[in-house]
Amino acid sequence: MTELQMGMIGFGIFAVAGVIGYNKWQEYRHRKAAEAVLPPRQEDILLDAGDLPPSPDARLEPDFSDEQQAAPALREDPVFDEAPPAVVPEEPPPQAMAPPPSSSLAPALDDVAPAPSLPLAMLDQRIEYVVAMELVDSVPARQILSAQKDALARLAKPVHWIGFNDVNREWERLQADGMQPISRLRVGLQLCNRLGPLSEADLAVFVMAMRALAEELMVVVDLPEKNVLAQAAEVDRFCAAVDLEIGINLISRGLPFSGTKIRALAEASGMALGLNGLFTRYDEEGRAQFSLQNYETAQFSLDNIRGISTHGLTFLLDVPRVTNGERVFMQMTELAKRFADALQGALVDDNRQPLGEPQLEHIRREFIGKPQAAMASFGLPAGSPQALRLFS
Repeated sequence: MTELQMGMIGFGIFAVAGVIGYNKWQEYRHRKAAEAVLPPRQEDILLDAGDLPPSPDARLEPDFSDEQQAAPALREDPVFDEAPPAVVPEEPPPQAMAPPPSSSLAPALDDVAPAPSLPLAMLDQRIEYVVAMELVDSVPARQILSAQKDALARLAKPVHWIGFNDVNREWERLQADGMQPISRLRVGLQLCNRLGPLSEADLAVFVMAMRALAEELMVVVDLPEKNVLAQAAEVDRFCAAVDLEIGINLISRGLPFSGTKIRALAEASGMALGLNGLFTRYDEEGRAQFSLQNYETAQFSLDNIRGISTHGLTFLLDVPRVTNGERVFMQMTELAKRFADALQGALVDDNRQPLGEPQLEHIRREFIGKPQAAMASFGLPAGSPQALRLFS
């Protein structure tokens, strides 16, 4: 091999080494430039296992336990600067957390007092089928009542409308001309009255009307699932057992009683003549206690009271509608005795048999005291708002 060939081989080796060295230098320079831009590697909470050594065969899935849902860990996106990764502080216990500040446009829920419960005096699920609606936007009472007025007018049982007034934050009965804004609505179909229990036809009409009303108001209606007709029959049987009206008759011994004298005695005793033809005595709260009517067929009225005369009067006490019935009965008997003395009449029962003290005491105990005690034990005291609705 000549010297020229040896020189050419040596030059080739030197050239290859120079190229390799240049490439290494370029790779080193680019890696240093990238490290200057990118931050050091951050821990990934989904891939790093903390204190436990990672297993190449283990499958990592998010933990959906109650603790993880209560305080989920959040992964930080990388920040392209040389600052170290942010450290998320450990979440403090619930009692140490301060409540979020309230906005003037969106007050905290704690600032709004919850609606009081609906009083049983207004609606009672034992004697009414109660439907509930929660309105998204308040609606005037007048609009609610007019929506299904024609359909509900066919019912033989009363319908009671109760709404929550957003202004005074009280439950109240809706009035046909009411403009108060209503956000909560309760509608009760009475299960029975003195005409008997609720019928299947009336129940079907009521349910259809409530669904139509809910659709019109764009709300969900809560129709309780229960045997309404069986409940109505049970309430009606109870009402029939205690629905008594006690009468004391005062009949003349000869001359008839004049209307003018009857009116004078009645008004002096605190009784007022109503459009129903009855003289009625009321308590301090305006509730009827007992009444006085003509024993004969003609009714008393302001037009005929001066010229009318009768051979008898009847004092009436409606047992389930009077509070403290025994005491009221004693007041009524005392008044009947005063009328008997003034009109020269006699107290008799429906068979025209004389009523003395033993008979009056028996009536007080057996036909007033016991039925009203039964009503109290049933949770519907005589004279209560529920009793007044039932015995109507």
